Amino acid sequence: MTTTSQTVITGEHATGVTNRIRSRLPEMSDVMTRIATYLLAEPAAPLTLTIGELATESGVSAATITRFCRLIGYSGYAPFRVDLAKDFGRSTARESWQIDIGRAFSPDDPAGDVLSTLLNAHTRTLRETASAIDMPVVQRISKRIAASRNVDIYGVGGSAMLAGEMQARLYRIGVSTHAWSEVHAGLTSAAIQGPESVAIGISNTGRTDETIQMLREAGRSGALTIAITNDPVSPLALEADLRIITAAHEHFLQPDDLSAKHGQLFVLDLLYLLVAQENFERTTQRLAASALAVSSHRRPRRLGATPTPGSESGAGALKG
Repeated sequence: MTTTSQTVITGEHATGVTNRIRSRLPEMSDVMTRIATYLLAEPAAPLTLTIGELATESGVSAATITRFCRLIGYSGYAPFRVDLAKDFGRSTARESWQIDIGRAFSPDDPAGDVLSTLLNAHTRTLRETASAIDMPVVQRISKRIAASRNVDIYGVGGSAMLAGEMQARLYRIGVSTHAWSEVHAGLTSAAIQGPESVAIGISNTGRTDETIQMLREAGRSGALTIAITNDPVSPLALEADLRIITAAHEHFLQPDDLSAKHGQLFVLDLLYLLVAQENFERTTQRLAASALAVSSHRRPRRLGATPTPGSESGAGALKG
């Protein structure tokens, strides 16, 4: 653990935040107590650690860190760290920028440079994700999804958006699919899965407790469990029967790198297309039926009109 060597400030300075932690300590759960114990021992750690790094150091998920911040009276990790910085009196705006936004970007960079750096980050993530994909594993997963009785997809926070998108797409081509972001509902569903079910857990870090719990419960029920994560040795990856590893470069954007989500979305898109291929006739019938059902809600394109940038074409209207 590097926090101690990087920090020369003693805990007695952070009176405001530490007092909040100590006042709520008696009513904390075991998981929250674990975070509190770490922060009381290393009070300056959040000044140099992202939310993901702090989660790793304290042995919990990033979502749990957010809940801890709310428990002691903050809306999230950022305001918690601002208050801590005030206690220590050592943070600057540029230091905060480097931790929250990333060292690849400067607040003085021209907009064109930001665009170029960002494009490189996203392109690199997609290329490295594609090169690392184990196609036999992905094909095995797609076949199981196509033949499954039910597919459960678990994701919390930003991963919930990806889970919801995949659920909608699979459902539209005839695969019974549910997406769960709330752990109680997800555990209830996971408990009634079986050998003909597939369960997918999505987490960039692979350390989100709720996602791990839901995937584990589905595995206990007999479902084929799949992890989509950036960390091949994370708890989520180790919990799953099969895993798809995506690439992410956390030094580009902190604490929530959208390029990492694009890597995950790329994998989900690949899975969706392979599943669609497994039953092409059913897929085309379902897509045609759903397109027809919403066609009356689309404005028709005017004959002879020249499409403007950003406008829908006829093909786009059918797909969208």
